[in-house]
Parts: sequence; C-alpha cells; structure tokens
Amino acid sequence: MPPVQMILGRVRIRASRVNFALNYSPQAADLLGAGLIDMDLFKCPDWPDLIEQARAWRPVYVHFPLVAGQHNVERVGLGRIAELRRETGTDFVNTHIAARYENLDDPENTEAAVEVMLQDVRPLVERFGAAHVIAENIPYPDIPDDKPRVVVEPAVIRQVIETSGCGLLLDLAHARLTAEHLQVDVCTYIEQLPVDRLRELHVTGIGLNREGLREDHLPMTDADWDLFDWALDRIGRGQWARPQVVACEYGGVGPMFDWRSEREVMAHDIPRMFTQVRSLR
Repeated sequence: MPPVQMILGRVRIRASRVNFALNYSPQAADLLGAGLIDMDLFKCPDWPDLIEQARAWRPVYVHFPLVAGQHNVERVGLGRIAELRRETGTDFVNTHIAARYENLDDPENTEAAVEVMLQDVRPLVERFGAAHVIAENIPYPDIPDDKPRVVVEPAVIRQVIETSGCGLLLDLAHARLTAEHLQVDVCTYIEQLPVDRLRELHVTGIGLNREGLREDHLPMTDADWDLFDWALDRIGRGQWARPQVVACEYGGVGPMFDWRSEREVMAHDIPRMFTQVRSLR
C-alpha cells in the first residue's frame, strides 16, 4: 500500500521551507514505493482522477493550464480553480506569459503585449490575491510556433509581474531554450527577470524530441545540471528570492509524456535533485 500523506483529504505545502516536487507518473509512484526516489510533493495537471492517484502517495499541488494573453481564464474557470485549490491545498495559481500573434495587433508593440497579458492576470489577482498568483516564462520559439518574441523579453515579463504584483515561476529549461535562440547568455537572460519575486522553480533536461527539435522535459545533461547548480547557488546565497517549490518536470501521463517517463532516468536524476533542494533548508 502507498504511504498516505493526507489529513482530512488535503495537505498544504510547507511554506517555511523549499519543497521538492516531481511530475506525477505511474513510473515515479513505482520508484517511490520501492524506496528508490523521494520527494515532498507530486505536481499534477488539473485532472481530478490523476490527482486522486497521486495524493495517495504524496501531497499534491495543481499546475493549471492558464495562459496569459490567450484568454482562457473563463474556459478553465475561476470557480473550478478555487475548488481544486481547496481540495489539494495548492497555494499558487500559475499562468504562462504567452500571447499569440492572433491576439496582438502589432507583435512588436511591447506595451500592447503587456496589456493583453495583464487582461488575463488581473482576474486571477482579483480572485486569489497577488501573493497567490505566479507567472511563468515560456520557451522561444514554442511549440506551436505562434508566439512573438516580445513575450519572452525580460522587460516584458518583468512589467507583467511587477504591474500585477504577482510572483515569478522561473522555468530554467524554458530560459535556456530562449537564450539559445536569441543567442544570449542564459545566466544574463535570467538575471534580467524579476528573480526577487521568485516563488517556484522548474527544472528539466533539454534534448531532441521525436521530430528532431530541441525541447525540454527530457533527461538532464551536464549543461542542465550546471544551470540548476547555478540557480540553487543564487538562491542559497540570498541573491534571489527563496522559492516555495522546486519542481522537476520530467515524466507524466498521456501521449505528451509516454515516451519520456523512463524509470532509469528518474532513478538517476531525482535523488540528486532532492538532495540538492534539501540542502537549501
């Protein structure tokens, strides 16, 4: 039987420490049950059945499919988000910053792009409070390639976050893919983001997908470990804000992840990550 970690059906994340999370997958649950990996939390999409599977093993928090600039807040539903937060104890409501070309009259107009994305962040802040909303940087170019460069410019990301008052969800792999495409140093790129508002950190490896394109959610490489080590060092030295969660996004459920949820990868990478995150406590 899996170790049940719930009290009255829900467990809140320990805000006083940096928690380590992993994308839920059956493979991860098997490794956890065998004592080969460990984590504080499982990270799940907003799928009730999957949430129930995961929370039998570890406390769960939900990663919502919100995209600031694509006007899907109503479709996802503020009431449904609130209900899932109550059921799981999820603290942050996350949204990506990713307006599409079709939502912008002029994709080079930074002020207009900021306003389009704020239109989707404001309802979240009004409902849940700025302290409980976090905005995530996307990779550029993204898949599908329907988003203009302006949405990954550090000044634009900073303006959206600082104007709304929300926090930063920094995805290291997204930042690295973006910096590679823009031909800038990834550390320089990240340092221009509002890391003083860091609330959550995502990490995963980068490699070639089945179409031969560079993508994240893959096994860690030396370059990925170097960037992760650098980020944790900045946090440990107090040069960035201390995040509530560091999440590895390797593995998952469904066609998007069925080819990149290998037990051997998790058994190799997760113990090292968990040990490093624990050192921040």
